[in-house]
Amino acid sequence: MSGSPPPPWQYALRGVQQTYTAPGAPPRRVLDVDALDVPAGALLAVVGPSGAGKSTLLRLLNFLEPPSAGALFFAGRPVPAAPPLSLVRRVTTVFQRPVMLTGSVWDNVAYGLRLRGLPAEPAVSAALERVGLAGLARQPAVRLSGGEAQRVALARALVLQPEVLLLDEPTANLDPYNVGVIEDLVRADQVERGTTVVLVTHNVFQARRMAGHAALLLGGRLIETGPAPQFFGRPADPRTAAFVRGEMVY
Repeated sequence: MSGSPPPPWQYALRGVQQTYTAPGAPPRRVLDVDALDVPAGALLAVVGPSGAGKSTLLRLLNFLEPPSAGALFFAGRPVPAAPPLSLVRRVTTVFQRPVMLTGSVWDNVAYGLRLRGLPAEPAVSAALERVGLAGLARQPAVRLSGGEAQRVALARALVLQPEVLLLDEPTANLDPYNVGVIEDLVRADQVERGTTVVLVTHNVFQARRMAGHAALLLGGRLIETGPAPQFFGRPADPRTAAFVRGEMVY
């Protein structure tokens, strides 16, 4: 496929490849996607085992690096190799192990707003209330538990009201309570504001709970993508069927 795909796609990838090279080693292709469309306002879960290319895909969607080949479109427009700050700020990411900055919980959530020259209040207090951490606002962020830190990272992202929220294994190694809190917050934001969410996870159960659309990556290749009921209930590819049934050993 060629040309600029029109909205309602938030992202469209066409012939995208990502290849890394190291001194003395042959080139290593880690991502090779013929075509992928991410519907605007949808929650897309990208599943697959470790090393499947999921995090590399997320780096492209967050404009952290350009693809080695092919074209990436955002809201119907091609993304340049050096995207402008105005475009970069439409997307924010929550990582599996978020970095807590020096200072209080409140300072961490306010960080992005201050960088943009925006007032911190009342948005920061409302965000902390929403993630259930208003009582810890003045506590040093480095003293938080893993689940608390992940909720702070989510508040830090949501307070910016991004057009796109990218989640890289956001609940890995968290207890069931914090998993539930984070999943509920993400779903609520997606429904209330129409945020486009791309969730990268190896957890099929989480993907099934949250996704409106799903995609499977194996060895850097896109195996199958589609609406969640079809993807999980009637997969077209036997590899997808094996993965969602938990029969694929990796």
